[in-house]
Parts: sequence; C-alpha cells; structure tokens
Amino acid sequence: MSEMKGKTLVVTGATKGIGKAVAEKFAQNGVNVAFTYNSNKEAADTIAEELSSKYGIKAKAYPLDILDTDQFKPLFASIDEDFDRVDFFVSNAMIYGRPVVGGYGKFMKLRPKKGLANIYTATVGAFVAGSQEAAKRMEKVGGGAIVTLSSTGNLIYIENYAGHGTNKAAVEAMARYAAVELGEMGIRVNAVSGGPIDTDALKAFTNYEEVKAETIKRSALNRMGNPKDLAGSVYFLCTDEAGWITGQTIVVDGGTTFR
Repeated sequence: MSEMKGKTLVVTGATKGIGKAVAEKFAQNGVNVAFTYNSNKEAADTIAEELSSKYGIKAKAYPLDILDTDQFKPLFASIDEDFDRVDFFVSNAMIYGRPVVGGYGKFMKLRPKKGLANIYTATVGAFVAGSQEAAKRMEKVGGGAIVTLSSTGNLIYIENYAGHGTNKAAVEAMARYAAVELGEMGIRVNAVSGGPIDTDALKAFTNYEEVKAETIKRSALNRMGNPKDLAGSVYFLCTDEAGWITGQTIVVDGGTTFR
C-alpha cells in the first residue's frame, strides 16, 4: 500500500460493474480516484462520497460521453484542478443498448456506419484519447501505468458479439503500440481480457442466460467471473511488482478459453 498511497487513478465508467470494482480496489490501497459517469450524477457522487469516507482518499466523479472523444481534453483539465497528479489510467467505459444498434448482432446484421463506428469510438477511440491526455500528466511525475479492458470475445466465438469482439482485438493491438511508444516516458501499457463477467453489460445480451450457463460449464472453476476478478489484475498491472510487464494482454477467464 505504501508505494501506491497518495497517487491518483483516472478510470472511465466507474458507477457499476468492473469500473466500480477497479475504483474501490485502488481506493482500498490509498489511491485517490477520479472517475467518470455517463448520466447518473447522483449515483456517481454517492460512490465518490463512499470511497472518500470509507478509505480516507480523495474521490470525485466527472461526466463523460465516450462517443465524443473531444471531451477528454476538458475532462483532464477539470481533473487537474482537483488532483495534483495522474499516475494511472484505466479505460473501462463501454456502450451497449441503443448506441450499438447495427453493432450487436449476427454478421449479416452489422452496420459499419452506425453500430460498428460507435463501438470503435467507445473502445479504441476512447482508449487513445484518454491515454494521450493521461500520458501527458504521467510524464510530469516520472511515469505511470495504463490499462485497457478487453474481452475473450476476440479469441472465442460469442453469439452476436462480432462488433465488440473485433474491436476488443483492435484495442489490444493499439495498447501494444502505445506500450512501445510511451515506454520512453516511463509509462507501461497493458490490457486485461476478461471472460464473460456477470455485469449489467452482460445482462443486456439477448442470450444472457445461455452465455452464463455456457461460461460456468467451460470454466475450470465452475463459476462466472465477477468484477473483482478483473479489478485485482488491473491493480496488479499498475504496481511496481508488474514493473517489467508492458505491451501484454492478461487473460482472466477462469480457464474458459481453453475448454
């Protein structure tokens, strides 16, 4: 905890699911947390207050629409006013539901100009824009770590997931490029690829129950993954113990991709 205490994490989409678990994991270890939300300001402010009071750290929520990557510059400018440094950036926020109409479905239903374009912006574009702004701040404090969330849906077939799965593969490739080019700034960049995790995003799948049953069947541990399973790996990749790990994708899937 001593190495992490007083540092600052910026994480997108932390009002629920994986993002919320990541924010809490860092807060537990003395890291200040700046996180974003899409629309529910009341819930976000409540989470910030809870993290601050429970763990004695500074936490604040900021609005962000990840489909508008121009918002990252003013977002980080606002964070600069409230925090004196940025050490870690976790690109987590994702879209599902109406914004991915034409992106969630079978191959013949995919629509490049609507669904696929939105998924690319939310997955790759948001990672790039957020990492660029974070890197500028990390360079000033001697380095840092960036992690993007990915999915094993780019390794194994998941029904209706072509749009998301291919963009997860793309963001993993982008993270490798970022790792090479940001390394000279003392910044490590990695991805955490999760097997199906029981979150609201997964529950939005039309075949959620089928995916859940198949995941439990495939898992060597005979259970679904949960947000904390990924949060621990994200946290580890930001610690000094992972100081020689960069440009990698860590698969956290309960053994599901092997079976």
